[in-house]
Amino acid sequence: MTDVELLEDLHQMARIRAFETRVARQFREGNIPGFVHLSIGQEAVARGVCSALEEHDYITTTHRGHGHCLAKGADPVAMMAELFGRATGTCHGKGGSMHIADPRFGILGANGIVAAGLPIAVGAGLAARLDGSGAVAVAFAGEGSVAAGPFHEALTLAVLWQAPVVFAIENNQFSEFTRSEEIWRGAPLVERARDYGLVGAERVDGNDVAAVRAATERAVAAARAGEGPSLIEALTYRVHGHYEGDATPYRDDDEFQEWLDRGGCSPRRAGRRRRMLRSKPPRTRWTGRSRRAWPRPIRPPTPCWRTSMPPEATTSRPPRYLGAVRETLAAEMERDRSVVVMGVDVGAGGGVYGATRGLFERFGGERVIDSPIAEAGLLGAAVGAAMAGLRPVAEIMYMDFLTVCLDPVVNQAAKLRYMTGGGVEIPIVFRTQTGGGRSSGAQHSQSLEAMVAHVPGLKVFLPANARDVEDLLSAAIRDDGPVVFVENRRLYNRTDPEYERESLPPGRARVVREGSDLTLIAWGRMVEEAARACDEQLADLSVELVDMRTLVPLDLDTAAASVARTGRALVVHEAAEAFGAGAEIAMQLTERLLFEIEGPIRRLGAVTAPTPYSPPLEAAALPGADSIAAAARELLTI
Repeated sequence: MTDVELLEDLHQMARIRAFETRVARQFREGNIPGFVHLSIGQEAVARGVCSALEEHDYITTTHRGHGHCLAKGADPVAMMAELFGRATGTCHGKGGSMHIADPRFGILGANGIVAAGLPIAVGAGLAARLDGSGAVAVAFAGEGSVAAGPFHEALTLAVLWQAPVVFAIENNQFSEFTRSEEIWRGAPLVERARDYGLVGAERVDGNDVAAVRAATERAVAAARAGEGPSLIEALTYRVHGHYEGDATPYRDDDEFQEWLDRGGCSPRRAGRRRRMLRSKPPRTRWTGRSRRAWPRPIRPPTPCWRTSMPPEATTSRPPRYLGAVRETLAAEMERDRSVVVMGVDVGAGGGVYGATRGLFERFGGERVIDSPIAEAGLLGAAVGAAMAGLRPVAEIMYMDFLTVCLDPVVNQAAKLRYMTGGGVEIPIVFRTQTGGGRSSGAQHSQSLEAMVAHVPGLKVFLPANARDVEDLLSAAIRDDGPVVFVENRRLYNRTDPEYERESLPPGRARVVREGSDLTLIAWGRMVEEAARACDEQLADLSVELVDMRTLVPLDLDTAAASVARTGRALVVHEAAEAFGAGAEIAMQLTERLLFEIEGPIRRLGAVTAPTPYSPPLEAAALPGADSIAAAARELLTI
């Protein structure tokens, strides 16, 4: 390295140090809200890694990410405004210190969830490999993250997919308040990393900016050449506490002073360096290709809720629910090359229920991407791929399994558009299936739509027939935000004799049948059960049936108009009755129609207990035509 290059490194490291020193002072004075985590002492890692990157490369970082963002090119003035919560901040004041981002420079965001950025970087790297951009993704993380599940899943997926990713692990020797060696007694990180099949794994002095850069250049070159992912462990030291205000009683004073003297921006040497910098501070120089536009997916001008007629619809036989899933996926993949399907066994296996059968042969393994049984890593990678320009459809085999990977759904997909101030879109569909009635037991039968509907930022679609599968799934794929698409497996083999009826967009309920005595409100499989109750047990009554179709957005207007006509309503869902979506709909209708209804608006759901395995017990626990009819007649007596 030349003296000019070394001086440039020093300038950029001092810039990071100066920024965070000012942040610390402003936080102490009460001008910066929330939490602040500083990387003082670790500047050489940020500079060394990012100086080996091009501007269109991606990074994900942690709650201690100021230095990484500055080293990648973010504007310090806008970053400081973000910490103050101002509209002029990089995220318009929506992210703050722990969630700072600037997608214009490939900075996909800091993250308040430990290890959450690792799978996101894998997804961004996968997108870069698929679109041939030559970009590389770097995932910054602390050594405390290597015990977390997403770390292991991210490395597994990166190697499997040969994603151009570099895992930059900053070993600052403390996992919050605990020394790292006290919580890990196994083999060193580099040895463990090699066992995953990474193309490279090495440990470097994290306070030697030249050593960090050299290691990163080797890893980045391998990634760009298609050789696969690498890991770098940079040994450094956290000068400040875990957060500002942490008194660090766990720290050894002698060790602290030793590392302070070794630091790349040691205060003891600051005077001499300031004199050097006065001569002519060098400007940041980006190597390689010039900046390119932030990648955006193809967005055709056709209405977002309507897709071309699937092949099955051209036959004389009414289409089936499962066939509509498969054909709509194929139609959307044909229409838009940014649409990819990801999941366990979705490739040559065609999916556990056959929903993706034939897609692998038609579109290949680059767009129908198999995943190991690593759902949290899979969905995190799907989020990163969506941020980098793809439109992933990620399948979770059973809705119950969402509980093992809620972070990428609830904390990442649902919140990243907001926390980046609208800087990124998250066009992702989480396809899953739900429902009981097959003796699958308590861990494979849950209907959890209320759980995801409660999360701001997520849309929730629940089609009850093949027509709505086509309309809602195409709309979900074309939506620029995250959608949880809930299918009911007991409907998969159902034909749709009224397929030719009018298409409706999301957020529009459908009046399935008109009536004047009572309104039944349902979604998913309960629409079929409610219709059967009307035909068989309630034929002597005039019952109106409303299929909500989507819970978010919720078409309360159609439901309210129906209830205003009939005066009574029963909300039916397959999920457990207590704290379900039925309670929310009933409450909203009551608030709107209190002086127009003739009796209380009631709800009917499954027994609030784990779903039984025994067929007779399961049948008794779930609502069906008989229990719907009984509840409806009881309501008419009030």
